[in-house]
Amino acid sequence: MDPYATLGVDREADADTIKKAYRRLARQYHPDVNPDPSSQEKFKEVSAAYEVLSDPDKRRTFDLGGDPFGQGGFGAGGAAGQGFSFTDIMDAFFGGAAGGAGGGRGPRSRVRRGQDALVRLDVSLAEAAFGTTRELKVDTAVTCSTCEGSGAAPGSTPVVCETCHGHGEVQQVQRSFLGEVRTLRPCAACRGYGELIPDPCRECAGDGRVRSRRALTVKIPAGVDTGTRVQLSEEGEVGPGGGPAGDLYVEIAVRSHDVFTRQGADLLCHVTVPMTAAALGTTLTLPLLEADLESSDPELEVSHELDVRAGTQSGAEHVVRGRGVPSLRGTGRGNLVVTVVVETPQRLDDQQRDLLRELAKARDEESPDGRVEAAHKSFFGRLFK
Repeated sequence: MDPYATLGVDREADADTIKKAYRRLARQYHPDVNPDPSSQEKFKEVSAAYEVLSDPDKRRTFDLGGDPFGQGGFGAGGAAGQGFSFTDIMDAFFGGAAGGAGGGRGPRSRVRRGQDALVRLDVSLAEAAFGTTRELKVDTAVTCSTCEGSGAAPGSTPVVCETCHGHGEVQQVQRSFLGEVRTLRPCAACRGYGELIPDPCRECAGDGRVRSRRALTVKIPAGVDTGTRVQLSEEGEVGPGGGPAGDLYVEIAVRSHDVFTRQGADLLCHVTVPMTAAALGTTLTLPLLEADLESSDPELEVSHELDVRAGTQSGAEHVVRGRGVPSLRGTGRGNLVVTVVVETPQRLDDQQRDLLRELAKARDEESPDGRVEAAHKSFFGRLFK
């Protein structure tokens, strides 16, 4: 049997070409992939061919007309030949070594990045709109000051694991019809670290970190809203072994306001005026959100003169531009939308009642018919009006 023909390569093929051909055929004929009984024999032939061509000495022997396997001829040893390793099969499926010498991942580090942390911060509407600086107390893992993150008691050091000799992995070898199956598993003695801590730090129990309450200063940018998260880099949990800290996320929760309601970048409010003021017109002093700020700036405008024109109807809206919430990402501010609510008097004395009757008589409104209209019109009703 010709191993070149079995793998479908020419005699001048280099090692990389031979390996790629073997991977392709191994994927095709492996019994776990192809249940056809004949695939097992084909897989053995492919594996034996690769064993010859991947070994420079055996390949040279075959090219010179000799028997690369010694006794038994080519293919007698098959996949179970003395020099064949299951590493090559795992190479075909995973593209890397399965655990031969030098093919392992090595010991894993005790030092790892810490987890991110999340805290909630309640702020007022004015603080969310204009930004603020707050002191925040958080309870997170910090590096142990006793062992400085090593996990070992002062004066002691970690030692090399005698089970895996510092590799963090142990190799298991099993025999099968495919040959020697070598697998690597994390060392149970050292849990894959490659070293042991015979005398753990009493303060952190060998973890290299302890929990501590600390104060942070967080700057809340202008324009945040409920659900906005402010990221503080490397202020989260310190990692095991004194590893770098994760990030701290401060999630904003905005408290409700007595006057204003936020809608995106706009502020909404209602102002109630008497019926006579709505009919005759008036000017009102409307407080702005800036009035909630503790500022000594004399130029800061904290109120706005609202002009209620004569004949204003209940539900009319007045837009005060640029008096809403500043944009979180961009420039400019939203608007303040004021809805006028006209209040009808409920309790009248005799004089007031007589005056209203005279007004109604003067306006020919003593027995009004009223206007009956639809509460709303459909889209098509408005379209074909």
